[in-house]
Amino acid sequence: MSDRFRLTLAQLNPTLGDITGNAAKARAAWDKGRTAGADMVALPEMFLSGYQTQDLVWRPAFQA
Repeated sequence: MSDRFRLTLAQLNPTLGDITGNAAKARAAWDKGRTAGADMVALPEMFLSGYQTQDLVWRPAFQA
């Protein structure tokens, strides 16, 4: 067991409502972090949906 814990902070810019694209960015950041030896990769709050979801909650496609 290692005495060290490595954390990668992924400062990414999500696209509002683009869950598929944001997930791809998250996976790429995770892969890059793991390659660099990170034990954990932290993403910004509400990264998958984008931050301002007020406009999205009324769209039927987003509710599904």
